[in-house]
Amino acid sequence: MMETDARKAVLWDMDGTLVDSLGYHWVAWRDVTAAAGLVVTHERFLSTLGKQNHEILVEWFGDQLTPAERVRMGLDKEAHYRELVRSHGIQPLPGVLAWLERLRDDGWVQAVATAAPRLNDEAVMDALGLAAWFEVRVVAEDVARGKPFPDVFLKAAERLSVPPAQAIVIEDAPGGVQAGRAAGVKTIGVSARSLTEADVWVPSLEVLPRDTFDRLLAEASGA
Repeated sequence: MMETDARKAVLWDMDGTLVDSLGYHWVAWRDVTAAAGLVVTHERFLSTLGKQNHEILVEWFGDQLTPAERVRMGLDKEAHYRELVRSHGIQPLPGVLAWLERLRDDGWVQAVATAAPRLNDEAVMDALGLAAWFEVRVVAEDVARGKPFPDVFLKAAERLSVPPAQAIVIEDAPGGVQAGRAAGVKTIGVSARSLTEADVWVPSLEVLPRDTFDRLLAEASGA
């Protein structure tokens, strides 16, 4: 086994980074909140990316919902999302499969670090057959606070026995980039929308330069 100080890790966000799931999450939230009498705009939905469901529902409904009602609505939303995945399928985003293989071959250990609940993570991994690429998968139930807090990335690094300074985060949302930076991890932003907060920002992994991960790791170590 590699020595701890020799290990280097990539911590992948899942929704919008590994897989193109944004549309399904939007439809699921739109339908569930509409049934409760709230109209949520697409822009307002986008501003919550990376947050846990109870945080989103407090933001949208305030004290109109009891804690039990928030739990029930969150569960309904995720069940609706998983049904959309099962009914319509889901695809990895461009460049993901090539990078998973390339990083493994280059000696990187890899983890999923997501704000999604465990059942969603399992549904996506089962649909795509991606589970074998990741040594660990950290989900919403594993941490007390969602992004932009650093908990999910710190937990993933801990489970991989990799210091945060020897890890790289891949994210698609500002809150996720903030969480990575708060964890002391270099970040790669992958989004059609501007993510200039990230150390490196590209619209697609397909155009990410081959030396990006090693270069960021060298910068983190001061080499």
